[in-house]
Amino acid sequence: MSAQRTGGVDWPAGWDRTDPRRRTKNRSYGVSLHDAISDLDQEMERLDVDDWRLSTAMDHQKENRNYPYASQPEPEDPGVVLRWTMDGNQYAVACDRYSRVRDNLRTIGLYVKEKRKMEKRPVETGEDEFANARLPSGDESTIVAEPPAHEVLEVSPEAGPEVVKQAARAKKKETHPDRGGSEQAFQRVVRAEEQLLERGGG
Repeated sequence: MSAQRTGGVDWPAGWDRTDPRRRTKNRSYGVSLHDAISDLDQEMERLDVDDWRLSTAMDHQKENRNYPYASQPEPEDPGVVLRWTMDGNQYAVACDRYSRVRDNLRTIGLYVKEKRKMEKRPVETGEDEFANARLPSGDESTIVAEPPAHEVLEVSPEAGPEVVKQAARAKKKETHPDRGGSEQAFQRVVRAEEQLLERGGG
C-alpha cells in the first residue's frame, strides 16, 4: 500500500491548541490506533453520515485515507480532527489534549458515541445533540472534543454518586473563575458531574 502524506493536521483556523507541555499520555483507554479508528468508523456508520474525513499529521494509506499506518513514530503534532457531512450539514470535532494520536482519536470516538446515544433517548432538549459541532456555512469553526467525564473529575468510571460529588466540589473550587480558573474549565466540570450522576442515577 502506498502512503498519503497529510501535510499536517487540518486544524481549523482560530481554534486554540493545547500547549505541548501540558499534553499527557492517556493510560486508561488501552486501545490500538487501528481499533480506535475502526470504532470511530462504526460510529460514523451508525450515524449514517454522507462522508467523513480524519486529519492527523501521520502518513495515511492512499487506498483508505482515514487510516494512518500504525507502524510509524508518533508525530510531533498528535492532534486529530474529524469532519463529516450529514443531511447536507458540515460538522467537525477536534482533540489534541493527549500526547498520542490514538488517545486523541479515542476521545473523539467516545465523544461521538455519547452524542449519538443521547440522540436516541426519548427526551426533548430543544436541539440536535450535534448542533454545537455543526459548521456554519463558510466558517472554519470547530469544537474541541472533551475527555470522558470520569477523567475530567479524575475518578473511576464506576465511581458512586458521593465520590463524584466530592470530586466535583474540589474541581469546581480549583477551576472557578473567581479563583483564577476559567469559565470553560468550570463548565466542563459541571457537565462531567451531571453526566456521571445521571448515569449512576444520582
